[in-house]
Amino acid sequence: MIRSWNYDPDAARLDILFVSGRRYRYYDVPDRIAQGMRRAVSKGQYFNRRIRDRFRYKLQR
Repeated sequence: MIRSWNYDPDAARLDILFVSGRRYRYYDVPDRIAQGMRRAVSKGQYFNRRIRDRFRYKLQR
């Protein structure tokens, strides 16, 4: 589901690239959420439980 991701702690911004090729930028993501993503065995499950539909986002082109 998730090909790669990157977190910018200064901007509290999470960028996620999905295997579909779509790239989304999530805003105002707390560091604790990014740390949880880092530790998660399944990034996709963690994303669905803790990030999806919880943070403002924008499709990147």
